[in-house]
Amino acid sequence: MLLYGRNPVLEALQDGRVSEVLVARGVEEAFVAQLKASGVKLRFAPRIELDQLAGTTQHQGVMAEVEDMAWADVDDILALAEQRGEDLLIVLLDGITDPRNFGAIIRSAEVLGAHGVVVEERRSAPLSPVVAKTAAGATSYLPVAQTKNLPRLIEQLKQENVWVYGAAGEAAEDVRRIDFSGKVALVIGAEGEGMRRLVREKCDALVSIPVRGRVQSLNASVAAGILLFEATRGRS
Repeated sequence: MLLYGRNPVLEALQDGRVSEVLVARGVEEAFVAQLKASGVKLRFAPRIELDQLAGTTQHQGVMAEVEDMAWADVDDILALAEQRGEDLLIVLLDGITDPRNFGAIIRSAEVLGAHGVVVEERRSAPLSPVVAKTAAGATSYLPVAQTKNLPRLIEQLKQENVWVYGAAGEAAEDVRRIDFSGKVALVIGAEGEGMRRLVREKCDALVSIPVRGRVQSLNASVAAGILLFEATRGRS
């Protein structure tokens, strides 16, 4: 897979997943020195070549050939929480198919201390260079897993004493008044459609983010970031 963007490439270099780095001519020497310090093979090329390979001009002058990103298992997420000695905080995505939203949610989840993100196999954007670029390297640290059946996974988590909160704009429960102590799963639905009915019904509670403007809904990745922030406040 061709990975682009400075943070994703630098993180992949730390993981040892890079076989070669393609650098646009004219990139500042300080950044080139960072790349050289890793010992990886560098190849310099005109910026237009990177534009064509990436299919975008937003590659920040660097691309890397890396192993395809692999999905984690849900067990990896549970193990990470146990390893840290923390109550589980997991993000479940129901129908997030936009790769930039997907990547942004992964980034927020890693930054705010969640233990992993889970998507349903047939209702998600794939792990792609766009996801990795938007996640800004977070895919190197945060387990991102697939499940065949999200409602069934929610049932399994509830059996493990995980409290499941679904994000719904019309919900009466204000997210600021929720006690997020203990094991928590946050469910984020698709843009526009929200969560599927069965997923909603499996949640222990539906929560909303209070809005004051005329636009009455938030982008899914922004909503996820706000919910994660609220969930991490006051957690030990």
